[in-house]
Amino acid sequence: MSKTVTILGAGESGTGAALLAKGKGLNVFVSDQGIIQEKYKAELVRASIAFEEGAHSLDRVLQSDLIIKSPGIPDKAEVIKKAKAKGIELVDELEFAFRYLTGKVIAITGTNGKTTTTLLTHHLLKSAGYRVALAGNVGESLARKVAREQHDWYVVEISSFQLDGTKAFHPVIGILLNITPDHLDRYDYRMENYIASKFQLVRNMTSADHFIFFQDDPVTGGEVKKRSLAVGQTTVSLSDSNASAHAHGSVMNFQVGGQNFSIDQRETTLKGPHNLINTMSAVSAALHAGVSEGDIRLGLKTFKNAPHRLEPVGTVQGVEFVNDSKATNVDSVVYALGSYEQPLIWIAGGIDKGNDYTLIQKEVRKKVKVLICLGADNAKLRDFFINLVPVIHETQSVKEAVSLALREARKGDVVLLSPACASFDLFKNYEDRGTQFREAVQALKQEMEKTTA
Repeated sequence: MSKTVTILGAGESGTGAALLAKGKGLNVFVSDQGIIQEKYKAELVRASIAFEEGAHSLDRVLQSDLIIKSPGIPDKAEVIKKAKAKGIELVDELEFAFRYLTGKVIAITGTNGKTTTTLLTHHLLKSAGYRVALAGNVGESLARKVAREQHDWYVVEISSFQLDGTKAFHPVIGILLNITPDHLDRYDYRMENYIASKFQLVRNMTSADHFIFFQDDPVTGGEVKKRSLAVGQTTVSLSDSNASAHAHGSVMNFQVGGQNFSIDQRETTLKGPHNLINTMSAVSAALHAGVSEGDIRLGLKTFKNAPHRLEPVGTVQGVEFVNDSKATNVDSVVYALGSYEQPLIWIAGGIDKGNDYTLIQKEVRKKVKVLICLGADNAKLRDFFINLVPVIHETQSVKEAVSLALREARKGDVVLLSPACASFDLFKNYEDRGTQFREAVQALKQEMEKTTA
């Protein structure tokens, strides 16, 4: 008799797990308390997988041999508490997928920077000819990738929520970039619980594996010193010349995986001090995976970052426009402001998430000559910077924001959309905000070209 598996949640994670479980001959049922997106519903129908939406049928769910939960469902959810009380095995999609893959895993986590690092690590392996899949929080779920085909390597972006549901999950290369307060409501508002979640990354790693971490981060570096970790350590630093990978100015120096060489950031497609950290981490992972120095140099020249992350979207009359819509908190804006030496026209605003703008006060005073507040309620943003920035405008229109920016800019300036806020006041999400910005810049560029033709 086949094992009965219930998947809780039918987003990308849950649907991927359902497809993998079905492919392995398990008796699968999917239950989502919300409404399932049409694209996922269609996949479940095509695969003849039973599902429900709008509620959890506890009688059916609690008859399962195994429950696979999507990472967004907290342990305090009623269905999870009842499953635990009944002793039903409960795992995350990540853990379930790991049981069926045959390749090696490179896992990347951290509060900020993990998407860029994941994409770059994947690109370096792929461009070197490796059979490698990209999975996790960026792109498709690991379960979907494993269900489709086996790869030699899996590069996986992992959140703390996903790590919480792991048991045997074992990356051979793990990257921990940084730990700053985030999602603390999930961790009883205790930072130590969030830190413990992140360090589950190395729980099953051994001395034969490679743990890459940014030692300058006060939390990450401090925790590594406090913990007895039985794993090979590769240190990344912007200041310590004894680190395995360290930067001197824009030059990155590597003593990793038996190789010793240097690369100037100007030979890569990424900018800014934060991307020195991301690049050194990704290159270190690629070196441990066996990628050659030559292939790494070529890969760094051809990498294209994901949209909405310091994405150049056009130059109009000598003014560069940059889309950093993904920067929905102040920590991310710190990185963005640090990436440019040119005078900035900064477009920011949206739904404030308890922002502490003192973190960027010095950089804003030094670099920003115009602030354009793009939000439904700009009071906090405007009032904080009123005496720090010479010129402040307010608008609720992306098109007007772009026009204002060009009017205020001079040749050589940078217009930076780096909101520091959530997007839901005026937009569907940060992608919608960034897409509208990109389109507005392109329209303005065409308009300017017509008038000068």
